[in-house]
Parts: sequence; C-alpha cells; structure tokens
Amino acid sequence: MKIKITILWALFLILVSFPGAEARQVELRLLYVNDFHGFALPYKPLGAEGPVGGAAYLATAVEKLRREKPTLLLAAGDMIQGNNWVNLFRGASAIELMNAMKFDAMAAGNHEFDFGLEILRQRLSEARFPVLAANVEGMPQLKPYVIKKVAGLRVAIIGLVTEDTPIATHPRNVSDLKFLEPEKTVEKYREILSKQADFFIILAHLGHQRERQLAQRVKGIPVIIGGHSHTKVLEPAVVGDTLVVQAWEHAKALGVLDLTVKDGKIVKYQGRLEEIKPVHGQENPAVQRIVAAYAWKVDAQMNVPVAEAQVDLDGERVRTKETNLGNLIADIMRETARAQVALTNGGGIRASIPKGQVKVKEVYTTLPFDNYLVAISLTGRQLKEALEHGVSSLEEPAGRFPQVSGLSFTYSRAAPVGSRVKEVLVQGQPLAPEKEYTVATNDFLAAGGDGYAGFGEAIKAASDFSEQGGLLKSSKITYSDAGRWLRDVVIESLRARKKISAQVEGRIKEVP
Repeated sequence: MKIKITILWALFLILVSFPGAEARQVELRLLYVNDFHGFALPYKPLGAEGPVGGAAYLATAVEKLRREKPTLLLAAGDMIQGNNWVNLFRGASAIELMNAMKFDAMAAGNHEFDFGLEILRQRLSEARFPVLAANVEGMPQLKPYVIKKVAGLRVAIIGLVTEDTPIATHPRNVSDLKFLEPEKTVEKYREILSKQADFFIILAHLGHQRERQLAQRVKGIPVIIGGHSHTKVLEPAVVGDTLVVQAWEHAKALGVLDLTVKDGKIVKYQGRLEEIKPVHGQENPAVQRIVAAYAWKVDAQMNVPVAEAQVDLDGERVRTKETNLGNLIADIMRETARAQVALTNGGGIRASIPKGQVKVKEVYTTLPFDNYLVAISLTGRQLKEALEHGVSSLEEPAGRFPQVSGLSFTYSRAAPVGSRVKEVLVQGQPLAPEKEYTVATNDFLAAGGDGYAGFGEAIKAASDFSEQGGLLKSSKITYSDAGRWLRDVVIESLRARKKISAQVEGRIKEVP
C-alpha cells in the first residue's frame, strides 16, 4: 500500500509540474523603472511643489510591494549614466545600488554605451543581475534573455535596445556592434524559448511609441515594459493582446503591474504608477548608506580642477552683448552637436569664471540648470527670426539675448522690434533664407523657452513630432543628448582643451 501511495504521489507531482498537463493560474507582480539616469537623490524639478524621487525611498516601496506577492523587479534601461551621482563613477554607483535592491533583470539602454565598451563590460561584470539586449551582436556579456521561475511559472524576459543607439551615443562607443531590428529579434527568441518558458515579457528601451508599434507588428506578446522616451504611462496601454507600460523617469515613479496568468495568457491585470517622494523615516537604510556615500564623494569631487583659464571669462554681461564665456559655451555646443551654428540664451549663463584654475564647481555655478544639448534643422528665415527675438528686449536686458557660434550678425537698437537684425553671416557667407542650417541649442529653447517660439514651432511642424515626458522627438531634431546635462558636456570639453583663452571676436555687433 505504501509503495502504491508513493507511486501515485510521484505521478501527481509529474503531472502538475508538466507544462500544459493542467491549467494553472498564477499571480505575478512586475515592478519596473526606466531612465533612472543616476538620480539617486531626491530633487525638485522645474515647477514641482517639492522634491521627488530618491533611491532610498524607491527601495522602501519595492520592499513593501514585494512582500505582498511573487514579484520580479525590472529596469528598462538608461540606469548607469546621466546625473553626476553616476557619471563621476562611470555607473559603478548605480550597479551597487541595483545589486542592493536585488533587481532581477535590466535591459540595456542607449546611454549604457556612453562610457565605451570597456567600461560597460566592467559594469556588467559587477552586476548580480543579467543585463539584456537580444538585438545587439558583438558583445556576449549582454545576454539576449533570462528565464526566471516565479511561483512555478517560467518567465522568459527578452531584452531590446533602440536601433538608434549608434546615433544616440558617440559612434565610437558602438563601432564594433550591430543593432538588429526588434521585431525579427523577438520572433526569433520567442521561437527558441517556446518550449522553455510559460510566459514572455519584453524588456525594451525603444520609446513608448516604438514599443506600441512592436506590439502591433508582433502578435502574442503579453507584456512590454519600456523605456527611452521617459513616458509617464499611468495605466497600461492595451495594444491588441499586449500590455505596454513605462514608468516615467529618474526614480520619480515605480511601475506596478499585477497579473493573473493562466496557460501563458493574462486573464486579469491591474497596473499603476506609484510616485516616489521623500518622507522622513521611510528611507531604506542599506540603500541610503550607498546613496550618501557616493553623494559625499560627488561633493568632494566638485573641487576637482578641469582646466586653466588664461583670461577672465565674462558671464555677467551675457544678456546685453557678446562675451568670451558666451562664445566658449556656444562653440562647445556647436562642436559637440556637429552643427553649423549654435545659439544659446544668455540667461542660461549665471556666473563668470575668473582667470586661473577652473574647477567643477565653477562650471556648475555658471550652468546650474538641468538643460541638455539638442540641434535643430532651421531655415535661414527661421534662424533670422530667432536672432530678432534674441535682440527684441534690449531696453530691458533679458535672458533671451543670444550667445552664438558659427555665425555673426549686426543689429540696430534704434530699429523697431522685429527689424533690428541687419547682416547675418554663417561661416562667413550671407544667410540664405530658404537654406536649411543645423542649429545647436538647449532643450529649454527648443521647447520655446525664453520666448523662442519659432524653435518649438519648427519642431512641431514636422509630421513625426511627439513630446513625451518633456522630451521632444521630431525629424527636425538632428542631435539630442538627454542623458547628459549641458554643464557636463562643457566640463568634458574643457578637460580636453586644458587651457582656455576665449575672446570676444565681433560675432555680435551693434550698428546705428
């Protein structure tokens, strides 16, 4: 009798463990973040009532939600680059943080490649979780997928990164790699894993619209957890039979997706974003120690020299005239974006840099705003209109006054507003009204800030314009680096230059 019971029990166990032998219903919780960009400390975004985010508070929310049901914690890319809390350590701080929080998997984002492949390999070796990019060839340390067993359910997680990575990071960072089409990649690995997994998740860094497109083109994907566009998806978007989600940016929100899965299909779901805000006493102690330790190192490194200024760099008169500091910053913007022209607002330059040793803290004081570099394709007519706007408030100096590179222009204070700009030369040649020029600027002006409505209108006029989470997308934008603040771009350039002797060159001249 005992032998019979043992045999029957063994047969029962085989049946319930065999996929498809019996339909089983499983409760699964997915927690997700994307586009963290190293914002480990709470901060106050422009227009916010108070500080938001904070990795120590995010960790507390994760711990609480994990206790309630079987859970996977996932990251959809752009985790190790952006804020100085990660940039100064080439992403090592973010990996340590994610290890402490026990992430289950992460998709590579385009900005994971920004420090080059050698540094990325080092970060991958430190991670105690797989970093996924199934559509990348040439870097075996990036895994195409991982299978996690949760409550008896075999969950295959396939990672994807945007095909635009070769132009979203410096080409030299990915010159040895090949980026494949996401649709074909998903179909390939779904076929490979069809007998190894009960349930599929795509962990993608493609942008919300592209992720929705993927759901339309490849049927039968239960969930796509996305990133790249910093989109605040409050509730899951339903595209066919696919749930498409994304959790905003900078650890300001934690995505929560509760699923009931039966026979590999979702029979019930509920999704939301939990906004993360600092509340005293709710910090995760272990994570807070990591955050604080690196924050202290960041503060210490603010006194690090970056270059030698051989002249005083004038940041005081940038609202009224050409200055050598305005020229220097505009030159760096134009060269970095490989644009023909650069135009930035004098109001974005907030302090001078005295002659002598230039430290990180001086650059941060001069460029305190969280702006990033973009380049826009404008006609000569649109560019002249932007210059007209820049000199439209000479009687009461305003932040809109332009500092430029790659062009020179004259203006008359006596002329009526809208007709003050006289001669405009681009790289020594007269401005052609119908010709297209690439113009480097910052995202604030590109969105119409400081009254530069023409920039925003030019971008929005494109048929493919979209704005998600504060990020502008358009074929009119020829360069965009949302992962680095302009001040960090300037520091990198100053380090390369070593000695700075910027001069006023007659780029902006007042005439009668």
